[in-house]
Amino acid sequence: MKYFFVVSTFFVFMYSFAQAQQLNVAAIFRNKCASCHKPGEAAPFSLQTYDDVVKRKTLIKDVIQSGYMPPWKADTHYQDFLNNRSLTAQEKETIINWINTKTPKRAFNLTAIKNGQEKTAYPRSPDMTLKISKPYVVKGNNQERFVVFKIPYQINADKSVEAVEFFSNNKKIVHHINYGFYAVPDSGVNIYADDAYVDPETDGTKIHQYDKYYRRPMTYYTGWIPGSTYESYPPGIGWKLEKRGIVMLTVHYSALAADEESVVGVNLFFTSKPVERAVSIVSLGSQGFGEADITPPLLIEPNVVKTFTLDMKTTDDQSIMYVWPHMHYIGKEFTAYAITPAKDTIRLVHISEWDFRWQELYKFKKFVKVPAGSIIHMIGTYDNTAKNPFNPNSPPQTIYSTQNMKATDEMFTLIMIYVPYQSGDENRATE
Repeated sequence: MKYFFVVSTFFVFMYSFAQAQQLNVAAIFRNKCASCHKPGEAAPFSLQTYDDVVKRKTLIKDVIQSGYMPPWKADTHYQDFLNNRSLTAQEKETIINWINTKTPKRAFNLTAIKNGQEKTAYPRSPDMTLKISKPYVVKGNNQERFVVFKIPYQINADKSVEAVEFFSNNKKIVHHINYGFYAVPDSGVNIYADDAYVDPETDGTKIHQYDKYYRRPMTYYTGWIPGSTYESYPPGIGWKLEKRGIVMLTVHYSALAADEESVVGVNLFFTSKPVERAVSIVSLGSQGFGEADITPPLLIEPNVVKTFTLDMKTTDDQSIMYVWPHMHYIGKEFTAYAITPAKDTIRLVHISEWDFRWQELYKFKKFVKVPAGSIIHMIGTYDNTAKNPFNPNSPPQTIYSTQNMKATDEMFTLIMIYVPYQSGDENRATE
């Protein structure tokens, strides 16, 4: 009887252990993979169900063991981030052991993404989705294109925003997007008038009139790049969506060989807690402050590896939540750090092997204080040689920065999302 009890206890323990392992496997895929590997996202296939995962188990094992996936390009020894999606050694071992033991299905449930979460990476469903009213057809003529969309909205009251996320039915065809929120309280202005979009290719002169008509102080401005997810803020921090206005989305579509339909917009997540501290966003470098001060001017001759720098001085005490480095196809390495007036070094971000396909709004675990008078140093290296597999030109050609931000040109940009510093911020979590 004693022997039976011991054996039974052993098997119960082993079953419970195996069940817990499968739950862990599902949680790992849900937290580290499924946010990109789902319909409409940039990843080439879905990993939202057991069947999705199992039919690619050999590939998954290979890319995990090699470190190719999940993609995380930031150097965690230089600065680690809250949204680090790389796998720990234990997570890798858990997945590989599960694959090696013939992927038992017990308790594996990736469909535990609840309440409409298949459409967002945020932990809950959006309170509002503002999107274009009908699909836009992106022409398959192998030409990049920039399209400006206008989305009017009117709600019953101002809302405090705790998170915002770019929405699209097909992120694979989007190079990047910038979007701004404009309050239009004047009821005499018809926010529903005019075209829903302007395509510069067919309406190049009108876009300036269109843009000027709606340009007014922005409530908030942000964007999306391949690989990034949502932007969120801790309690009491955020921005206010005024009850009447428009969203202006400038979408940079990649060159396509065949026509594809695109639906774009934004997911908004509201909070009942008032916004006590409004977030701000600043862009340094190309298309931002200090563009003329990039040294040397951003021009990369063919068959060279070349480094550029930019130094910008802060004017006030800032508490940084996010940093967003940006380059294009021939980017090789990106570094940003601050030197304070006291000569202390504040590490911001280092991408040792730049890859345009995998970018992110890197979120600090705690606010990073950058005192007034600090110098933000940016260092960007570009590889315009034939050895660069992502070089858009064969043979290499001169590449430089232009105002239209084409992917075949280049950019050297650091965007920072921050709030004015308050005492104790450096010890405060960003969640």
